[in-house]
Amino acid sequence: MKSRPLLRREGSSSIRRARVLMLAAGTAAALVLAPPGIAPVRAQVAAAGPGSAELPTLAPLVKKVMPAVVNISVRESAAADEQDEESGPQLPPGSPFDEFLRRFFEQQGINPDGPGLQQAPPQQKIALGSGFIIDPSGLVVTNNHVVDGAKEVTVLLQDGTKHPGKILGRDPKTDLALLKIDVGHPLPYVSWGDSSKEQVGDWVVAIGNPFGLGGTVSAGIVSARGRDIHSGPYDDFLQIDAPINRGNSGGPTFNLAGEVVGINTAIYSPNGGSVGIGFAIPSNLAKPVIDQLREHGTVSRGWLGVQVQEVTPALAKTLGLPSDHGALVSDVIKGGPAEKAGLRPGDVIEAFNGHDIAKMRDLPIMVAETPVGNEAQLKIWRKDRELTLSFALGELPEHPEAVAGAGGESGTVESASALGLRLGPLTPELRRELRIPESVKGVAVRSIADSSPLSTIDLEAGDVIQSINQQEVTTPKEAAEKLKAAMSGPDKRLLLLLNRHGINEYVAFSEQSNQG
Repeated sequence: MKSRPLLRREGSSSIRRARVLMLAAGTAAALVLAPPGIAPVRAQVAAAGPGSAELPTLAPLVKKVMPAVVNISVRESAAADEQDEESGPQLPPGSPFDEFLRRFFEQQGINPDGPGLQQAPPQQKIALGSGFIIDPSGLVVTNNHVVDGAKEVTVLLQDGTKHPGKILGRDPKTDLALLKIDVGHPLPYVSWGDSSKEQVGDWVVAIGNPFGLGGTVSAGIVSARGRDIHSGPYDDFLQIDAPINRGNSGGPTFNLAGEVVGINTAIYSPNGGSVGIGFAIPSNLAKPVIDQLREHGTVSRGWLGVQVQEVTPALAKTLGLPSDHGALVSDVIKGGPAEKAGLRPGDVIEAFNGHDIAKMRDLPIMVAETPVGNEAQLKIWRKDRELTLSFALGELPEHPEAVAGAGGESGTVESASALGLRLGPLTPELRRELRIPESVKGVAVRSIADSSPLSTIDLEAGDVIQSINQQEVTTPKEAAEKLKAAMSGPDKRLLLLLNRHGINEYVAFSEQSNQG
């Protein structure tokens, strides 16, 4: 049976799954800057010129930055072990890796014949990861998933000394964490680089702790920028092809000047091993988060108070947009900053504080990076014209999905039909069954005939139609009349705002696109 492609976060490796971990590959990207007094080594490692027979060496770069890269060992609770369990290729008994594992665990002071290789005892799960020092006082950056659930954190320096690590702060949304170690003297450290300057094809060096083996160096190039791997709301990864594996998580990705431009976080793997597709958090996203963790221990982010979706070509045509750009507002949180500023469902946010929104996911990142209370200026598209709104950003709630307004029920009315849809009232019983919030108003789709022209779009029985061509509907009869009127006009275009199990989404239909 063929292996299914997997997207893995790397760095957490339990003894109980030792055989699995030896084959499970991880993605690590190292972003580091050299200690004071260390001159950039770009000239020493620059690619050889045309006709040169010698390849450049990365040794001067590695020698300068390696002392600031650390190994991280975490003891986790049994509960954390359950949460972190993940499948992978299993090695059969008697595998050639067994003797290697036996020697490795003996070096770590673990009895391989006890509960070691096969099963870790409760409360004794061991996880391994990487990190890097950003300040001589002992501040260490790593991934949140490396230390999540930790009962005890140990940081191993390149000189072989071990030190207890204190977690100063964690940010699950960006998968970053900041640790502190106290050693009694200044430590070598590295500095942040500018990840926005990294171009596809630029050389990078990754350093980390794969499989607990200690400082390991690999090199490659930036393969792509701005990758969204659907791991969080602020995905904007650098993709690199430097070979990295489990245990590299949290380690730095360096440019040729010895600056940290990324943090190793995940790999794409169809077989559990490294296939040269790794993802690193860019330094320009990581640095402000780490700065806040250093200062406050938590991260506060700007908040608009809207739910947005991608603008598809069909939606752009229906909305009268010249191209499929921007972020379409599908819901506005009651009482939030956007509602107070007059933003409405159906508006398309084209620019935020002068920066164009090419794709929907650009907006959450821009908003989150803007300090709370700062003014936000939005350029929006509303019903074939552009408007500008200005207002102060709020602070992102801990659970923004739980922030919703309340409202009353619309009265019970008769059902109605149009375009092959049978529409009914949104009764209290149906609202509970479909998990529709009290704030949502509209009519429920009871059924869709196979012959309906709308059977070709993303419309399902149980959806709640809230508006038709940006006009709210509250009764089945009203909705049926608007549907018929829209399809009897010359354009024959529909823009429906739906709510499906509590989530708002626009869908578009045009007779021309349906035929073509």
